[in-house]
Amino acid sequence: MISPELLNGLHLAQELVTGLMEGLEDKTCRHQYHPDLSPLGWHLGHCAYTECYWLQEVIQRDDRFTAPVADLYTPPRTPKPERGRQLPSRETLLQWVRGMQSLNLDSLANPATPPHDHPLMRDGYLIHFLTQHYSQHYETMLMVLTQRALSNDGSTFLVSNPIPPVAVERNTCHIPAGHYKVGGQQPVACDNELPAQQATLGPYEISRRPVSNGEYLAFMEDGGYTNRPLWSAAGRHWLERLRVAGPDHWRRDRAGHWYGTGNRGAYELTGEDTLHGICWYEAQAFAAWAGGRLPHEHQWEVACRLQQLENTGRAWEWCDNAFYPYAGFQSFPYEEYSTSWFDGNHYSLRGGSLHTRPAVKRASFRNFYQPGMRHIFAGLRLVY
Repeated sequence: MISPELLNGLHLAQELVTGLMEGLEDKTCRHQYHPDLSPLGWHLGHCAYTECYWLQEVIQRDDRFTAPVADLYTPPRTPKPERGRQLPSRETLLQWVRGMQSLNLDSLANPATPPHDHPLMRDGYLIHFLTQHYSQHYETMLMVLTQRALSNDGSTFLVSNPIPPVAVERNTCHIPAGHYKVGGQQPVACDNELPAQQATLGPYEISRRPVSNGEYLAFMEDGGYTNRPLWSAAGRHWLERLRVAGPDHWRRDRAGHWYGTGNRGAYELTGEDTLHGICWYEAQAFAAWAGGRLPHEHQWEVACRLQQLENTGRAWEWCDNAFYPYAGFQSFPYEEYSTSWFDGNHYSLRGGSLHTRPAVKRASFRNFYQPGMRHIFAGLRLVY
């Protein structure tokens, strides 16, 4: 029998994702606000489709509700720019999603129904999987809403308390050389967290806190974006192509002061708050400027498990290494869940952001993005 706690967690994840569509116009739900992000309505439909695919098509061998929409909601079959045009109306989509969610929850709450005796339901694995899937799309939908706010920014916001640049605080903790356990545990862990590993690490110093807005502003005002030796060759190419000069969500007011833009609009930046809105190339350049480097993800995880890190979960933290399979890796619950991203062009991030749900906020969870992506809620922490 599935525990009420697990079912309540799935139901809450459903409600949070569906709630982001409340009060929005149809054109907002189908508009693509960023080339790397799908429309809001597609994310909602994809989450409900994924839930139905596993609970109905895979477990019960019933594709009545999934087959008609499989082409739209299976990512490789419909390119991002075409997804908004193919979506049903907002009201039709919401009605379908709520109907499917209610049907699935009723089935899961009834111990006599087929899902309960399937191997994927052992220890509640599939419920954990679906809850985490919803949670990840919830955060991505907030990225979409942030890009929407940026596109509507009229530069009329006036900063009352400009943040000052501050020197990088070298407040570190020492992690001695040793053999440390890393990785996740079933049934909660994703396949890329498994099997748990023994990491052999040399001694290192890692910052107790992630880089702040004020520290990053010091990098900017010291010419960090124009100092070519700080940037890798790939980073310089990226910079020359995009010509950025600050974090993705930062804008200047009429007086030249920086302010932030979130999913609800413009706001005052706080110098002490954790930086986010930068890509891996920017994180690398800042680390070089500050005399440090990015941590390997196992260095981050070990320090986190030893409870040496402060302010985790404020922003995803870029790591130095590419996303890769652990020794003994086995794909699950399907081949492409992680293997498609072991391409050398996705880099690991750890920790979580303010918008990351508890279901995926754990020391072993591995996020991954391409090095030039900066619309995500990501910053960095230094290692020396």
